[in-house]
Amino acid sequence: MKGIVASVLAGLALTIPANAHHSFAAQYFEEQTVRIEGELVRFEYASPHAWVYIVVKDENGQAQQFSAEWSNPRRLKGAGVTKETLKPGDIVVITGSPGRNPADRRVHVKRIERPADGWSVATDRRR
Repeated sequence: MKGIVASVLAGLALTIPANAHHSFAAQYFEEQTVRIEGELVRFEYASPHAWVYIVVKDENGQAQQFSAEWSNPRRLKGAGVTKETLKPGDIVVITGSPGRNPADRRVHVKRIERPADGWSVATDRRR
């Protein structure tokens, strides 16, 4: 009995990490690119991925909040990005892949820019 329980627990331990990290292609149209510009309202520098929340004005001038999923903090740190890099009120331009459900207003960040001071970071090696 102990052997069966140990085997089941070992099997779960191997499958949980694989399921915990999702494929970006499952959530985003990785072969497409969108560009959005707006005011940053929140920057979450946390594992497994950082998130950037910005308010973008649509074609009718209505404010829409977008959620932009970025890289993991370790990779961002290697690119010089810290939790202090982006602040609420910053105007940013995000280039990335659109979410599969447009109603979610999500983007997978490939590049982010802050035009006010010329700062930018590209975290997608393909772009």
